Amino acid sequence: MKDIFVIVPTLNPNVEILEEFLIKLQKEFKNILVYDDGCRDEYQEFFKKLEKKDIVVLHHYINLGKGRAMKDAFNYILNEYPNIKGVVTADSDGQHSVNDIKKCAQEVLDNPHALIMGCRDFDQKHVPARNRFGNKMTRRVLKLFVGVGVSDTQTGLRGLSREVMTKFMTTSGDRFEYETNQLIDTLSKDVPIIEVPIETIYINGNTESHFNPIKDSLAIYKLFIKYIFASVSSFVIDIALFAIFSKMITGKYYILIATIIARIISSIYNYLVNANMVFKNKNKSSFVKYVVLVIIQMFVSGIGVTYFAKLLPKISSVLIKVVVDIIIFIVNFVIQREFIFIGEKNEKK
Repeated sequence: MKDIFVIVPTLNPNVEILEEFLIKLQKEFKNILVYDDGCRDEYQEFFKKLEKKDIVVLHHYINLGKGRAMKDAFNYILNEYPNIKGVVTADSDGQHSVNDIKKCAQEVLDNPHALIMGCRDFDQKHVPARNRFGNKMTRRVLKLFVGVGVSDTQTGLRGLSREVMTKFMTTSGDRFEYETNQLIDTLSKDVPIIEVPIETIYINGNTESHFNPIKDSLAIYKLFIKYIFASVSSFVIDIALFAIFSKMITGKYYILIATIIARIISSIYNYLVNANMVFKNKNKSSFVKYVVLVIIQMFVSGIGVTYFAKLLPKISSVLIKVVVDIIIFIVNFVIQREFIFIGEKNEKK
C-alpha cells in the first residue's frame, strides 16, 4: 500500500523479532517509519542498516515516551509526505501481524473520519494474566467515567487518516497514557471509533513489552481523577452553600430558596470545570442544555428535599439533601456525558 505509512515506535527492541517483522512488512508496504525512542547506543548500527533498506528512522536522543514518538511521527509525515492518506501504528514486539496491519490500513482509506482500532480477544487462554486484567479493568473504567466503549483500550495497532492525525496532535500525554487520551478525545473531537478484530499474539509471555502494569496503569487512571474531582467538589460546594443559606433564610419556602441559590452557584462552577477540564466541549449548545438540566434538577432537588423533610421531620434537612442529591448526582453525570457534552457515538465493526 503506497498511500499508508506504517509507524513503529520502539525502545531497546529485540532486534531479531523487529527485523523479521520489518522484512514481512516491507513486502506489503512501501512507506515504513521506525521511531527510535532513546534506544541504547548499541542499537544505532541496526537503525543505520534499516535506513539503507529505505525505512525512515527518526530518533529521540533520550527516551521521551511512546506518545511523544507517535505525535512527532505524525508531525513528520504530515509535513514531509503531503500525498500520504494516513498511517497505521504498530508495536515493535511482534504482537501485530502484517495481515492485520493491512486490514486496519484499508479501514483508514475507507473511513477517513474515524479512529481505527485493531482489537484483540482477551478471553483466549494464552493471554497473559496481567494483560487480561489490565485491559478489562481499563475498559470498564473508560466506559463508566467517559462513556467510550471499546473492547481493547491498550491496543497499539491503530489507524489514523491525515484528518484524524491532525486532531490528535494536540492530545495530551507523552507516554502510554497518550493512547488512552486519544480514546477520551474522540468525544470532544468528534471522531468515531471503528473496531477491527485482529489476531491475539503474545510472544514469550509478552516479555518484550515495555508496558508496566503498575506504573503505567497508575498513569492512565490519573486521567479519571478529574472526573471524580469535578463532580464531588461541586457536590460539596452545593451542600455547604445549602447548609449556610438554609440557616440564613427564613419562611415557608426556605429549603427551596436555599436550594436554588446554592445550586446556581455550584452549577456555574460545575459547568466551567466540566466544559474546560472534564468533557472539553464548551459551546453555546452545551451551555443552553446545561442550564435547562440545572433548572430541572434544581427543582427536583428542592421539591424532593422539602417533601422528605416533612415526611421525616426528625432527620436533618441537610442529611436528606445529601441522600437526594447523591441520586441526582449519578443521573446528572450520565445525562451530561451522553447528552450535554456529547461527541460522536462510537461505532463498532
